[in-house]
Amino acid sequence: MTHLFIINPTAGKYDRTEEIREKVRQAQQERGIECHIAVSQKPGDCRRIARKAAESGEELKIYACGGDGTLNEVVNGVAGFPNVAVTHYAGGSGNDFVRAFGTIEPFRDLNELLDCEEANFDLVRCNDDYAINICSVGFDARIGTEVSAYKRLPLVSGPMAYVLSAMVNTVKGTTDNYVVTCNGKTVKGKQTMICVCNGSFYGGGFNPVPEANPCDGILDVLLVGPVSRLKVLQVIGKYKNGRYKELSDLAKHVRTRELTIECNHDTPVNLDGELRMSRRIHIQMTDQKIRFFYPKSLHWTPGKRKFEVSECI
Repeated sequence: MTHLFIINPTAGKYDRTEEIREKVRQAQQERGIECHIAVSQKPGDCRRIARKAAESGEELKIYACGGDGTLNEVVNGVAGFPNVAVTHYAGGSGNDFVRAFGTIEPFRDLNELLDCEEANFDLVRCNDDYAINICSVGFDARIGTEVSAYKRLPLVSGPMAYVLSAMVNTVKGTTDNYVVTCNGKTVKGKQTMICVCNGSFYGGGFNPVPEANPCDGILDVLLVGPVSRLKVLQVIGKYKNGRYKELSDLAKHVRTRELTIECNHDTPVNLDGELRMSRRIHIQMTDQKIRFFYPKSLHWTPGKRKFEVSECI
């Protein structure tokens, strides 16, 4: 068994490369395990490094050392390789995927990650890429993918960076025209955002669909209709805290395994914090799984829910 640490030095507020190197060195000495470290130099490196390691065919554990975007790159690199298990060695500004475990701190502790359990998580395909947590389109995607522009400002936390991005993008405009096809039905018109959830947290702690479960084979989709600039601040708090049922005049919750979103121009697509641009976005739950390991002290117990699709869109 080899342990590979893929470090993104640009994640979070500062470069943690040397800090992680020292912790890995200590773990090697104390536990007698085989560890390797790779440091990304540019976007896409984490994906490339993970894929090359996975292609060896050996049993491998990969630690995505960075933020949610780093985890996304690693997941894309190992998709389809059953010999690889991955985890998130949390060092980003949001670390949202692992919030579903109830706390982030054990994912910042290497000894906790080495004493681990494993679960099989769903894998979502969006056009030519994969996501493990959230896919979103529209106002929400603009906010999420521009957070990095604010997170390095002094005294700005992950949640605050999201709020700043939301304020700036509110000025730019909140709606666009989309055609959404899901469960055999089509909706055309203005939407503020379309959020497709496999996991339940993103954007530094936003929890739009608390019941979203990365083990149930279902995509939980929120379609949020037109929201004016003046109303955004009234709505965003309820959206953040998973109170979408209180927004029944604006938000529709759909459960499905597949949907298509179309726009008459390239529109931002947020994949676990990574930006893509497309006019046609096809999102589907795949039959593939991601082996994800986590501190056994957290006792992951995913909820059980019978598969169903909503007839309402």
